[in-house]
Amino acid sequence: MKPSVPEITYAPATEVVRLGRDPFRFDGFVNPPVVRGSTVLSPSYDALVNHSGRYSYGRRGNPTTEALETAISALEGADGTLLTPSGLSAISVALLGVLKAGDHLLMVDTAYNPTRRICDGVLRRGGIEVSYYDPLIGAGIESLLRPNTRAIFLESPGSQSMEVQDVPAIVAVAKAHGLVTLIDNTWATPLYLKPLALGVDVSIMAGTKYLSGHADLNIGTIAARGAVFKQILSAHGDLGICVSPDDAALGSRGLRTMAVRLERHWRSGLEVARWLAARPEVARVLHPALEGDAGHALWKRDFTGACGLFSAILKPVPEPAFAAFFDALALFGMGYSWGGFESLIIPFDCSSYRTATTWAPGGPAMRLHIGLEEPADLQADLARGFAAMAAAA
Repeated sequence: MKPSVPEITYAPATEVVRLGRDPFRFDGFVNPPVVRGSTVLSPSYDALVNHSGRYSYGRRGNPTTEALETAISALEGADGTLLTPSGLSAISVALLGVLKAGDHLLMVDTAYNPTRRICDGVLRRGGIEVSYYDPLIGAGIESLLRPNTRAIFLESPGSQSMEVQDVPAIVAVAKAHGLVTLIDNTWATPLYLKPLALGVDVSIMAGTKYLSGHADLNIGTIAARGAVFKQILSAHGDLGICVSPDDAALGSRGLRTMAVRLERHWRSGLEVARWLAARPEVARVLHPALEGDAGHALWKRDFTGACGLFSAILKPVPEPAFAAFFDALALFGMGYSWGGFESLIIPFDCSSYRTATTWAPGGPAMRLHIGLEEPADLQADLARGFAAMAAAA
């Protein structure tokens, strides 16, 4: 058996390589085995009725899922992590775990649109009130609190429009009133933003994106501390949520290279963003890590890095010309996801699903995910798109 060594604090790039692995628990194999199973046998009557074994039933976890949960908990600084079949299900389970009928939730207006559908559908049907707030409100969120407010949900930067929230200011208000705070941290991942270190209670990630990194996995993570974790754990179990061991293994495999990939996405994304900002067709680029962005100061204060996802607003053009731009692209795929090795692009207009803020950018908007391709090739591809747009206009 391997001798014990003192606990050492490592850099994040080292942590993602070592966390969640215990080779000598599995005869020296580097990766945890993929354990498929539902039934778990107990060695005795006493162990069975008292649930004293490490595992009790396949839905409640096994060595494969535990390996990924342990790694994410360490990265997040959490007491525990739960896996779900998608980022959206992670949001649903977390909200259902901390809210009950009669409660009031403050949801950021720039949240991922399916999150709004959870709020306006599932939560409202369950007797939970939901109000949306301006992402830039900061400490002013105190004016929106009601006697029955129980939780505040953040997403920073905001979905599509990329506003950066003053997380510590909002957390301070929440703590003063005994409220639970939750954040969708998919954009930064725990490598580039540590929500729990800023006082947030629950950090949620769509591992489908950068944890996977290969566009072949749907998975979500919920990391939390103390009593809040226990609340969400109860909801997670009661709802019968579980992740297949094969998906958990893919998540663990993606984790090993996440630091390397994320840095490449960050650097390449900034390079393409700066190139776009200089183009005559572009009115402005929305990227928190870009100098001059409205959220840059908060990003620089709270984050340690960025990713490959950002948005751009073009100067007004007819819709056929805008469509011609997209149809001329060869390297950018058109698809509603991001975080994989491939570059993606979509048009968007969030004016119809903002209620606390107004979205009026003055021109057509597009969201880009910069993958692992050579930035110069991606710039050339976008230039071809702009040429096609000019021809169509």
